[in-house]
Amino acid sequence: MKKIGFLSFGHWANHPSYSTRTAGDTLLQSIDLAVAAEELGLDGAYFRVHHFAAQLASPFPLLSAIGAKTSKIEIGTGVIDMRYENPLYMVEDAGAADLISGGRLQLGISRGSPEQVIDGWRYFGYEPAAGETDAEMGRTKAMEFLDKLNGKGFARPNPNPMFPNPPGLLRLEPHSEGLRERIWWGAASNATAVWAAENAMHLQSSTLKFDENGKPFHIQQAEQIRLYKEAWKKAGHDREARVSVSRSIFAIMNDQDRAYFGQQGGGADKFGYIEPEKRAVFGRGYAAEPDKLIAQLAEDEAIQEADTILLTIPNTLGVEYNVHILESILKHVAPGLGWK
Repeated sequence: MKKIGFLSFGHWANHPSYSTRTAGDTLLQSIDLAVAAEELGLDGAYFRVHHFAAQLASPFPLLSAIGAKTSKIEIGTGVIDMRYENPLYMVEDAGAADLISGGRLQLGISRGSPEQVIDGWRYFGYEPAAGETDAEMGRTKAMEFLDKLNGKGFARPNPNPMFPNPPGLLRLEPHSEGLRERIWWGAASNATAVWAAENAMHLQSSTLKFDENGKPFHIQQAEQIRLYKEAWKKAGHDREARVSVSRSIFAIMNDQDRAYFGQQGGGADKFGYIEPEKRAVFGRGYAAEPDKLIAQLAEDEAIQEADTILLTIPNTLGVEYNVHILESILKHVAPGLGWK
């Protein structure tokens, strides 16, 4: 049994073939797609966060809107770049969005990915501390975010406040009980996956990771997940770990599907560099008739290790077509793999 969600990058452009010509189109269609996905029986609606790009950037207004218009589906990110964040303000935003949704947020955070601009976080007013890398700054902010999510008081109250204070040190409000247990870390390496487990975060692993042994992507990713699970068990946390992997999976059901994705089914893993001197492996996409997809996906070791599958979608093709993509997987592929 696996949870199945979608992952949208939220692109838009003034292109004649796009259904998302503007940022407003993308935001409103994202809400509509989440509502439709819940009606289909999908388990999650997740969104990427990219700054300085014609893509979704500030997630909490969108997550709050979806939370207000749905009642069951998990709502999340994959991932928020912590280098750009004020952890305390983020606690307030996340708490509000989680309360609006009735406790359905599943927030994926990370130290970030390659950017549209050089050191974009500097424009947001952030600098690493002396001797600290930007990646370390991201992890430091993540730890502060996790600490403040616990809801313990830390701020000394004003003796002459505008409104009466409760006794003791003050915490950030609104506080959403249980949100700390629904934070995920997007790990690109085995070491950061272990670090996430040690700090009681769930694991998000996408379609790329740093190449650590030259093996096929799905095998390296499965090894990463196993190391994460071992570290979680060793840490002795009193709740179950969760692991998600994202995949581009398209069932060829008609001529339109074939026109869009028919050439993508024979792809293979790719090796390249996303940062200087850091070789990465990029996982293949899947596109075929349902019976062929079932056979191919059954051999994906990382999918077998994960409890949640996030289907990356082409949001620019519009809500109706993306509903068709998701429905095709739910009805014609997932049952053959025992996912539902």
